Amino acid sequence: MSNNLGNFNFKFNKLIPVDEFIEKVLYEPNVGYYTKKIPFGRKGDFVTAPTISNLFSEIIGIWIVSTWEKLGKPKKFNFVELGPGDGSLTKVLVDTFKKFPEFNKSIHIYLYEKSDLLKNIQQKKLKGLNVKWIQNFSKIKKGPIIFFGNEFFDAIPIKQFIYEKNSLYEKCYIINSISKLDQTYKKASVDDVIKIKKFKVFKGLKFIEYPKLGFVELDNIIKKINKLSGGILLIDYGYLNMVNKSTLQSVMNNKKINMDSLIKNLGKADITSLVNFKLLKEYFKKKNLKVKGAVSQKFFLEKMGIIERARILEKNMTAKQKDYMSITLMRLLDKNLMGTLFKVIFGFKSHKNDFLGFQ
Repeated sequence: MSNNLGNFNFKFNKLIPVDEFIEKVLYEPNVGYYTKKIPFGRKGDFVTAPTISNLFSEIIGIWIVSTWEKLGKPKKFNFVELGPGDGSLTKVLVDTFKKFPEFNKSIHIYLYEKSDLLKNIQQKKLKGLNVKWIQNFSKIKKGPIIFFGNEFFDAIPIKQFIYEKNSLYEKCYIINSISKLDQTYKKASVDDVIKIKKFKVFKGLKFIEYPKLGFVELDNIIKKINKLSGGILLIDYGYLNMVNKSTLQSVMNNKKINMDSLIKNLGKADITSLVNFKLLKEYFKKKNLKVKGAVSQKFFLEKMGIIERARILEKNMTAKQKDYMSITLMRLLDKNLMGTLFKVIFGFKSHKNDFLGFQ
């Protein structure tokens, strides 16, 4: 075979919705991208903010402590990192929290990870630290809860639809007998049509991306927030104005690749989509959460004092260390890099409203 389609047990000539195809390619045991490859870092396929700079993680830590204060300094406070990557963020959080003794006594840290491979990496990096890995949120029963996801939502496969003559059709892939991947469309299910029509943001669009699996994840998270109070902070690359086209993209060796290259490298390349933050905002409100944002990552980090913190740290740095920090700060904040492409949103249940980073 000229590609890796045969490794995934796809059936010939059967329609595979976009989200099912991506789910299989990313998470199929032993052959899926996240089950057999370390994706992070210079030797991987992409670099995330926590691996670019400890400053990012430290600022998130400060935000978590400030949110605990806003919520009345509860004696028990839960924090869940969604998709913890290589564990870099949590490692810095633990060190940061030690600087706040009262908070540190109340915090319970949980890591929600789907990939066994990544879980093993996290466990090595976080060995000896007081953190727990969980498959669901059922054991968290007391105390407010904050969920945090950095580049979590974009990694959950999406569905894609088009409107044709006032009818909704779902985009699917089909594999023919020579293991070639083509795309086609089928009439959308009644359930999907009903759900999509409930969202105002989709009105007037010809092409729709719908995070059905993502909303399943968020439904479980929001049930816990509504029960215990707290919220969910998401940072991801995405958009506020509707794009009306596919935002699927694939990355390999820190470079974007096209669909043809992806097919030749199934299981070896990441597949993501841009996050629709206007949709997320509407979704949170439908679930009776209040919402802060979405704001740009640049706005959020600067409001949280990342530049001032950098100035303090550089007083004890060598020239080389200062240069490196300057480069990493630029990567996080520059509008042509992560600064404005990445957005930050906070959905929450609390009588408080003045959370830091958003005004």
